[in-house]
Amino acid sequence: MSSWTNSSSNLSYASFILLGFPGLKESRALLVLPFLSIYLVIVSANALVIHTVVAQRSLHQPMYLLIALLLAVNLCAATTVVPAMLLSFSSRFSRISLARCLVQMFCIYFLIVFDCNILLVMALDRYVAICYPLRYPEIVTGQMLAGLLGAAATRSTCIVAPVVGLASRVRFCRSDVIHHFACEHMALMKLSCGDISLNKTVGLTVRIFNRVLDMLLLGASYSRIIHAAFRISSGRARSKALNTCGSHLLVIFTVYSSTMSSSIVYRVARTASQDVHNLLSAFYLLLPCLVNPIIYGARTKEIRQHLATVFQRAQHQVSSEKLQPPPSHRELPA
Repeated sequence: MSSWTNSSSNLSYASFILLGFPGLKESRALLVLPFLSIYLVIVSANALVIHTVVAQRSLHQPMYLLIALLLAVNLCAATTVVPAMLLSFSSRFSRISLARCLVQMFCIYFLIVFDCNILLVMALDRYVAICYPLRYPEIVTGQMLAGLLGAAATRSTCIVAPVVGLASRVRFCRSDVIHHFACEHMALMKLSCGDISLNKTVGLTVRIFNRVLDMLLLGASYSRIIHAAFRISSGRARSKALNTCGSHLLVIFTVYSSTMSSSIVYRVARTASQDVHNLLSAFYLLLPCLVNPIIYGARTKEIRQHLATVFQRAQHQVSSEKLQPPPSHRELPA
């Protein structure tokens, strides 16, 4: 039986069934293996780079600590989405209460926005490092970074809270089935009855304003950074600065292109099937989590060297164990 709430004679569902990829029907269980495999790769890749940064004292610098934080946020975002997705493929565990649905919605969007805000902090860090290298240690301190990250978390909360707060006031009486693997805003709003024009307006305005402002700030920052990098007299230092900026720009392109493409298709491709929308949502939620550790692990020289050392030690240890002769019968206990 579905759960209902009664407020002023208005009925509203209080729990929902998450039905990810509804077009596949009973074959949805076949998606468990590929998405579980992707999740395990995401956890392993992000955890490996994070562990490398934390374990190596030479990497305890603002840039690398911000990279580790960015990957930790990616790891949290994937963990917020994928376990619920896997459960949504099973009819036994697919029901979710409205409160849990709203909490999941808040966590998903908060982590996405916080991810973008960390990229802004990283752009500021590189701007000071390349444009004012001599003053970098006195400007970029631990206290400054903590303040910037606190401001980033506050900004993320202020952006996401109005959207989730308005969603909590909507009546849901059309159906108790969310045709999605997670509680996304638009997927939940499709079940509403009544006027939700304010919800749509606030959601679209916040998203556009946030994206435009972020792109302007990032564009202004990296244009100054690249201009300053080309003025560096040392070719080696110039190459290192441009390579570092290239890694950040690749991550920025991955994050923003995936989120913007999903938003555009969601609003333009009305005739696309629900499975296509589900696939696009999985794409924009999981692609940055999968690609970011690969970009930083492969393109950041210091991280790449430490990762290579870790793999060489592991390979040497395995080889040593294989070459070690087995104990003789005389050495075995009686």
